[in-house]
Amino acid sequence: QVQLVESGGGLVQSGGSLRLSCAASGRAISSYAMGWFRQAPGKEREVVSAINRSGGYTYYADSVKGRFTISRDVSKNTMYLQMNSLKPEDTAAYYCAAAPDTRNYAYTDKARYDYWGQGTQVTVSS
Repeated sequence: QVQLVESGGGLVQSGGSLRLSCAASGRAISSYAMGWFRQAPGKEREVVSAINRSGGYTYYADSVKGRFTISRDVSKNTMYLQMNSLKPEDTAAYYCAAAPDTRNYAYTDKARYDYWGQGTQVTVSS
């Protein structure tokens, strides 16, 4: 199985940028569909972005489209989320996740993901 560790969160002003990293160990990320999720206080965990196992297809939630970019470096076994033009409503704990996959899909349903990181907090001040 794969272990995931997020990093890169922090406090940033509105309009600023952050890059989150998700370092994987135990198995190659190319074996999994991967995703970024976030959860704000009192709200359900929601998908932010996802990438399929081959890396050829990506998904973005409407709320982040055009501002966030998901990517991965298989040589480093790491996935990234570049977040630009951050807004206060982006404030949340951000989690990376991995889903065993044979269909080469980018899954948006959190129930599909078996492995989760511990999360990293992103706070955007207005």
